[in-house]
Amino acid sequence: MDTRTTTSGLAWLEAIVAGTIPQPSISKTLDFVIVEARHGFAAFEGTPGAHVPNPMGTVHGGYACTLLDSALGSAAMSVLDADTAYGTVQIGVHLVRPITVETGRVRCEARIVHRGRALATASGELVDREGRLLAHGTATCALFPRARS
Repeated sequence: MDTRTTTSGLAWLEAIVAGTIPQPSISKTLDFVIVEARHGFAAFEGTPGAHVPNPMGTVHGGYACTLLDSALGSAAMSVLDADTAYGTVQIGVHLVRPITVETGRVRCEARIVHRGRALATASGELVDREGRLLAHGTATCALFPRARS
């Protein structure tokens, strides 16, 4: 049986952090990983490399958006039981400082703001190695029954 369908959201995230469940494939594509998960919180770290700049030479805004979406969704996932799944239905991202390949490793932390019966909201920040804010955002996630295989 696939343990993803019988495990709470937090246990699933903890297993990814521990390496017993593989990181999602997007992690390899964009070079970021989940590094921490606890109830209502998730953190990802990544290194924007030569594969993510836009034509202007800065890191594409989609990189920051994807890191935020991953952390925000995981913060929501961390408060869900084994019977509940989520899907991002709205995300708002504010890019406040340019990210370049020279920026190096970045960290994205997100926290649950509210968990209701049908929706969860989360807020997060993306910072550089010195803790300078690069981007921040919020997400709303719809909650629904988790599919069983």
